[in-house]
Amino acid sequence: MSEQLGFWTIAAAHPEGCAVVEADGRRVSRGVLLGRANAIARLLRAQGLQRGDRVVGVVANEGAALAVVLACQQIGAYYVPVNTGLTTSEVAYILGDAAPVVALASVRSAGMLTAAADEAGLPAERRFALGKASGLRDLLAESAAYPDGPLGDRSPGSYLGYTSGTTGRPKGVLRKLPEGDPDAVFAAGARWQLGMFAVEPLGEGVHLVTSPLSHTAVSGLAVTSLHFGHTVVLMERFDAETVLRLIEAERVTTTHMVPTQLHRLLRLSEEVRERYDVSSMRNLIHGAGPCSEDVKRGVIDWFGNVVWEYYGATEAAGTAISAREWLERPGSVGRPQPGAEVRVLNTDGEDAPAGESGTIYLRMGANAFEYRGDAEKTGASRLGDFVTVGDLGWLDEDGYLYLLGRSAEMIVSGGVNVYPAEVEAAILTHPDVEDVGVIGVPDAEWGERVVAVVQARADSGLACDERGPTEVLRDYLADRVARYKVPRLVTVVAELPRSANGKLRKHLLPPLTRR
Repeated sequence: MSEQLGFWTIAAAHPEGCAVVEADGRRVSRGVLLGRANAIARLLRAQGLQRGDRVVGVVANEGAALAVVLACQQIGAYYVPVNTGLTTSEVAYILGDAAPVVALASVRSAGMLTAAADEAGLPAERRFALGKASGLRDLLAESAAYPDGPLGDRSPGSYLGYTSGTTGRPKGVLRKLPEGDPDAVFAAGARWQLGMFAVEPLGEGVHLVTSPLSHTAVSGLAVTSLHFGHTVVLMERFDAETVLRLIEAERVTTTHMVPTQLHRLLRLSEEVRERYDVSSMRNLIHGAGPCSEDVKRGVIDWFGNVVWEYYGATEAAGTAISAREWLERPGSVGRPQPGAEVRVLNTDGEDAPAGESGTIYLRMGANAFEYRGDAEKTGASRLGDFVTVGDLGWLDEDGYLYLLGRSAEMIVSGGVNVYPAEVEAAILTHPDVEDVGVIGVPDAEWGERVVAVVQARADSGLACDERGPTEVLRDYLADRVARYKVPRLVTVVAELPRSANGKLRKHLLPPLTRR
């Protein structure tokens, strides 16, 4: 196969190759996906789309969603992926803020898009579905009437990602569109993004998508894998054993997961884990949240030194670390990615000495951005060429970064700082805990007190123990974290509200005001 990268070049040269394996097992060739992307691009232009305009997608994990991104990437459009788990009002807010030329949804989210579009006042003629859905235009049927050959006047598009909104309204992170030939632009981007994790282009690469494509990082890695000449395997939703089955059946070489998913993989019994061959895995990448040392070590012990971790934000590139480096520096999230720079600043705005904590700043460089429609927030987050999202951490003498948490989430109890991520990591080691969120709630005496919301394993004894979940976990944590960090209240819920990228939406946790 030619060494030229970029999906459009690869697909034109080798249309017979498999581009996508749908969640139901259907296989879509590169040629078919290329033709679909070209036809959708022409349809979008027919709706009046100009360079710099937006296309909003409320999509499930399906090949047609990837075709939409590939269409936007060659006609200078911003693609705005929207979390399918948001409320109608939250989707309406993004529609109003992004002001798209077209908004589209998977059939299962058609009702959500219709209600949100009504609330945002989006005209009916701008609403589409990836199939037949009442009240929406059928994007696939209408695009089939357009030619599917190569486009003229191509220009590279980009993502317009919205911050996760874990503490309030999300904001669009707007960057200037790149210039040049789309194939060259996205080939270079793929070499940078996947290269930092030692992913090799072309060959027999197979990328498994375990999280919703409605998240920018997940969609971005999937499409970048297509630009690398790899096959993309889609899961409808995450299921730990299904992940192992697909790794074996499709000979998966790369995947991206969040710490919650790694935790659930490790919860599988030894019998189930030994049933599947995962030796094809070459690059298991994880990020989007802090990973406990126990979970990280367990995954490395299982999969080997193919595990990579990254830290960053929608706003700027951050760090990356290999398994070998991590084993030498447990708890680190690595050194700056190629072309990136990381600083930790103290309360005086000065660089903190090695080993001392402060606020993490990431260098924007050529990827400078603005929060769409919010100049005040844009300015407040910047310090020269650097930006912060409020995360706290420290650097060691060799420049490796260690995370402590987010300043907005830090709990101050009795004048002492408590970092939720540390307490969450300790609680997750309990055999009955599937997921957990730790927050601070107001307390007249202590200022704030530490509380935990726990998702327990099915049929576990955590919620049934006569001592109650608070006492059970207080006893368990007694010799694992300092006394002042132990939650004073534990509540068990059926499921925690996580966003598409696995981040806990703490503002949606149930009110916890009892002592």
